[in-house]
Amino acid sequence: MRGSTLSLAPAPPEVWSDSRLVRECLKGSEEAWSALVEKYKNLIYSIPIKYGLAPDEAADIFQAVCLEALSQLETLREPRALPKWLMQIALHKSYHFKRQQARSVPLDDPEQLPQTGALPPNADEILSEVEREQSLREAIASLSPRCTQLVQMLFFEQPAVPYVEVAKRLGIATGSIGFMRGRCLRQLRKSLEEPHR
Repeated sequence: MRGSTLSLAPAPPEVWSDSRLVRECLKGSEEAWSALVEKYKNLIYSIPIKYGLAPDEAADIFQAVCLEALSQLETLREPRALPKWLMQIALHKSYHFKRQQARSVPLDDPEQLPQTGALPPNADEILSEVEREQSLREAIASLSPRCTQLVQMLFFEQPAVPYVEVAKRLGIATGSIGFMRGRCLRQLRKSLEEPHR
C-alpha cells in the first residue's frame, strides 16, 4: 500500500521509566502523575504501616507524601532515585506523625507514649524491606500479563486460588498450570536477579 506507514501506539505512562515519568510530571502531565502514584502507592503506603501506624493514619501519610512529592519533584536530581526519595519522605512523615502523637498523649499515661528517637531504630530495616517488596512488585509487573495474573492468584490472593479456578480464569487446562507456574517463576527469578537499571 503506497503512502501507508505502520504507526505504533505510544507506550502508556504505566510502562514509562522513572526518568520519563518525572520529566512528564514536571511538564504538568496529570496522566504521568497518576501513573507515578499508581506505580509507587504500595511502596509509600507500606512504610507507615511497617512503622506501626493504623491504616487510616497510613492513608493520611500517603496523602502527605504525595503532596510533598508533587511540590518538591523538581528538587529530585536523579530520577532513578525516585523510589528511595519517596521512601525517605514517607519515613520522615511517619516519624513526625509519631512525634505529634507523643505530644498529645497525657503525661499521666506513659504507657501510651510512642518511641521518639531521631528515626526509629529499625528505619534502615524498614527501608530495606520496603525496597525488596518494591523490587518484587516491579518484577511481577514486568512479566507477561498471563504470568502476572497467575502469580497474583497463586501467591498473593488470600486464600490462594485453587488450580481449577486459575485454569478457568486463564482459559487453560488445569494440567498446564504446573508447567506455566514453573516458567513464570523462572522468568520472575531472572528479572529479580538482573541488576537495577
